[in-house]
Amino acid sequence: MRRSAAKKTGQSNSTPNAAADLFRSASSKASSKESERIDTLFYSYANGSTGLIEWHKPFGSGSQKLKQRWWSSGFITDDSFFNCMGTFRNDLKFIVLHIYRLQTSVFRLEIKYTGMFMSDCKSVGGLGSESNRDCPDGIETLCADMEVDHTDVRVLMLAWKMKAEEQGYFTLDEWRRGLKALRADTVSKLKKALPDLEKEVRRPSNFGDFYSYAFQYCLTEEKQKSIDIESICELLTLVLGSTFPAQVSSFVEYLKTQNDYKVINKDQWMGFFRFCNEISFPTFNGYDPELAWPLILDNFVDWVREKQK
Repeated sequence: MRRSAAKKTGQSNSTPNAAADLFRSASSKASSKESERIDTLFYSYANGSTGLIEWHKPFGSGSQKLKQRWWSSGFITDDSFFNCMGTFRNDLKFIVLHIYRLQTSVFRLEIKYTGMFMSDCKSVGGLGSESNRDCPDGIETLCADMEVDHTDVRVLMLAWKMKAEEQGYFTLDEWRRGLKALRADTVSKLKKALPDLEKEVRRPSNFGDFYSYAFQYCLTEEKQKSIDIESICELLTLVLGSTFPAQVSSFVEYLKTQNDYKVINKDQWMGFFRFCNEISFPTFNGYDPELAWPLILDNFVDWVREKQK
């Protein structure tokens, strides 16, 4: 009798274990299928040559200079040519150089913003693949499918969720990280996840990190520490404009009219965020210039007060 009871007990103990194994197996298969769908979705937008989802119209610095020179051509000396190459050294992946004529120390160049990687070019002056050059970039196509403008702040929020490290493209690992966190393996699910993503980002516990990330994400050179004023104005409006509209509008106006600062660094960027959160505007109650505020904010406060007279 004892042996029989022990046998029955053993059988009853094995039942939950078997059920747990089945559940784990089913969960593993479901997770594997989800991962496959996420990867498939990635490759539907990725550039076939680079294996990346490319973004030819990114936020912030670098793109501004290129947009100003979208189509520019003329005669320049070899010294000017190398100076030009230096100016765009971090954006060479976005440039195709068409060399029309080579004379003694003279190049005729046409610089076109195309979003092509230099590795795709047949040579320094090559055109690369026509199909790659003419097809729309993956981010714009993705945004169109989600019915979101590529300049929408939620695209930057998506980059934050993916922990994307460099502007201009998403890698497969970044894509997997972001979409798994959002539980989205189709465009439809990704579109539906955007409102919740925005709520997540705008929580006080997350928004400071997102604001800091936005600045870091727009640093396009390896040792770059600051961003040009024009790009900063666009970025401030995009990231902070809906949260502190009066402060951002006034600060952007100041930045565009002043002549003392050509660029903004991370300390100044974060200082303005603290300023918006801690200082009453436009009365500036609580603002003490003797405290550790960036000098640019002292100048901004003086500028606003002068306007108020």
